[in-house]
Amino acid sequence: MKETMEIIKLEFGNATIETIQMVLIAMAAAVVFGMLIGLVLHLTANPLFFKNRAVNAVAGTIINIIRSMPFIILLVVLLPLTRILVGTSIGAAAAAVPLSIASVAFYARLVEGSFSEVDKGVVEAAVATGASVSLIIRKVLFVEALPSLIRGLTVTFVSIIRYSAMAGSVGGGGIGDLAIRYGYNRYETGVLTFTVIVLIIIVQLGQWLGDKVALKFTKR
Repeated sequence: MKETMEIIKLEFGNATIETIQMVLIAMAAAVVFGMLIGLVLHLTANPLFFKNRAVNAVAGTIINIIRSMPFIILLVVLLPLTRILVGTSIGAAAAAVPLSIASVAFYARLVEGSFSEVDKGVVEAAVATGASVSLIIRKVLFVEALPSLIRGLTVTFVSIIRYSAMAGSVGGGGIGDLAIRYGYNRYETGVLTFTVIVLIIIVQLGQWLGDKVALKFTKR
């Protein structure tokens, strides 16, 4: 027990910082690029906007290829790209690359689904009034889909936490790396149990906060 507490005292702070770094980078990538790709998928599939089967098919295929790969395999496949971008294949910065790519693909599909759920009658009414596409996107699509977008981002956050823990199995750093190095490789059950509890708490808090925010923007 004493050894377990010493390990946690020495390693947990740094591991937490690395996990936060990975999650923030991946979440930022998901919000920016996942949102953009999801919007493109929706617009190019909708005859009211810029229906384009070629663009939709190419973007959709790339997203599907990324999403079809188990994350541990995606980590390995992207090692060359990771080395080019950050100069190394280990550590939190390296893990952030595949984490971001996986998160973008994951959230893009959720965004597409959220926009598709917007009442077509509302969109058609906006088009009939002569509103520009940019205005419809800002004032109709985003406003109507906002609660769903927030819930999708919450689900993405939970997935990123899971992926970041998996990244620890290949030296990705963070809480997952702490669990693998000490909890698994050195049979420190106390460290493993502690990290699992921490991850559960993080996920529960993230889900609770996401649900609260989504509910706030839900029309009653």
